[in-house]
Order: sequence, then C-alpha cells, then structure tokens
Amino acid sequence: MKYLIASAAFAAISVISAAQAGELWRATGFEQPESALVDAAHNRIVISNIVGNPGAADGNGYLSLLSMDGQVLARHWVEGLDAPKGMAIAGGRLYAADITKVRVVDLASGRLVETIDVPGAVFLNDMTQDSAGKVYVSDMLADTIYRIDGDRPELFVKDALLASPNGVFADGGRLIVASWGKRINTTDFSTAEPGGLLSVDLATKKVTPLPGAQKFADLDGVIAIGDTIYATAYMTGTLYSYKPGGAPTVVATFKPGSADIGTDGERIFVPLMGEGEVVALSLD
Repeated sequence: MKYLIASAAFAAISVISAAQAGELWRATGFEQPESALVDAAHNRIVISNIVGNPGAADGNGYLSLLSMDGQVLARHWVEGLDAPKGMAIAGGRLYAADITKVRVVDLASGRLVETIDVPGAVFLNDMTQDSAGKVYVSDMLADTIYRIDGDRPELFVKDALLASPNGVFADGGRLIVASWGKRINTTDFSTAEPGGLLSVDLATKKVTPLPGAQKFADLDGVIAIGDTIYATAYMTGTLYSYKPGGAPTVVATFKPGSADIGTDGERIFVPLMGEGEVVALSLD
C-alpha cells in the first residue's frame, strides 16, 4: 500500500522519546483487530475482529473481550458479524459499524439484539457517543457522518472537507474527526493528499480544520484526553499527539496497521491489524 505525505508537512512534525508512551502489555491472537473500546461499566475492553476483506459481508467477523490488564476474557464474545470496525456504547448497548449496517449488542448478555440498516451507506468505519446518548458513525468513502438516536439513523453531515472521515470522537459540543485524505484510491487506500484533524460542531454541524494539523498523514483512529488529541496513521503505524496551537507530534511507532484506538483516560489501547495484536500504552 502506498503512503503519500507532503514533505513540508512532515518537516513540521516533531518526534519525542518512545519512553513517553511506554508499553504496558500486548495481547495477541486476534484476527485483524480494528477497534478497541473501553466498556467502563464492566471493567473490560471490547475488540472488533474483521477476519478477511474489510468490505465483504462474509459472516466471519466477531467481537472479543479483554480485561483491563490484557487478559483474554472471551475470544469469540459476539459472532456472526461481517467486518466490524469502530464501536460506541450508549444506553447499555454496544453499537458496531459493519460495512453498511450498525450491529447492536446488549452489553450485559453479549447478545446481538438488532441490526440497523443505514440507507446510502458505503463503508461505515468508526463510531462514538455524545453525552446525550446519541451515537455517530463515519462513512469513510462517502465524506459523511451519520447520527443514530436509539435505532433511527439519519444523515448528520456530508461535506467534502471531511475528506474520507475515519476516526470520530465526541468531545463536549464537538466531534473530533480524523481524516484519511482526499481522493482516496479504493484499491490500495492511498490518497492524492493526506488527511488531518477536524472538528464538527454538534449544534451547527460546521466542519472546521484544526490549525497546524492538516495534510500530514492518512489518519485512522482518534481520541482525546484532556486538551490533547491522539490519532493513528494506519499506513505507517504512527501514533500522533496534537495540542491546540501546536503541531502533530510522534508519540509511538508500530508496524503499519495501527487502527481505531481506545482509552480509559490514562492509557491508550492500540489495535494492530497486521500483527493481530492489541497494545496498551502508558503516557506517563
């Protein structure tokens, strides 16, 4: 897979010691783990496994459970999915993006209770939930973000500025969006122009590029801890941090395949799709 990056943008990125993002543990044996989501109510981490073509409705995908210290609690917790990716939790239910549908799982029982069809969806990717319990899902190949209230999907925002939106994270009155980039090649997922970080106002739906964090990488997952945003670049395996007024900073580098990251507010959990692993990082 090709990776394109503007040399000027790369020059603006500073690098810090990997010791600032120390590895705490590494869980193995997954099958293309795409997303890691903390289920705080049950003190565990949910992992989505694609198992094959990310766009194939083949029934091979499943969800796994990890303890907070990296022990496998259930390798095949929820089965019968296609290619599950990003996830969100609201109202005691887990929502998982699955190509053109959103799967709904009862968190207490692990039972698949509903499948929500999203009309017009092409390639649903990451999910997040706001403080009101509404969930959002990005459509990477349609420059679109949908909102789901309970089991009712609606188009939230469609804007070329989203530039292949992948990661989404609800942060107060906004969505933080990690853009993969412009004019994406669906064969190898290279881009004509790399992506960056954006903000979408939940009230006005206005899309705003975050200053100093544009055109630097094909971004995948995104989270925020305090005023710091963390995002992964799948093609290079890079984890970046960004603070308002600054520039993206390299926090850690893995093999290509770092995907939709999760956090408990103190640690970052990084799925490595190509390695079949999930890594926990301390930012102390």
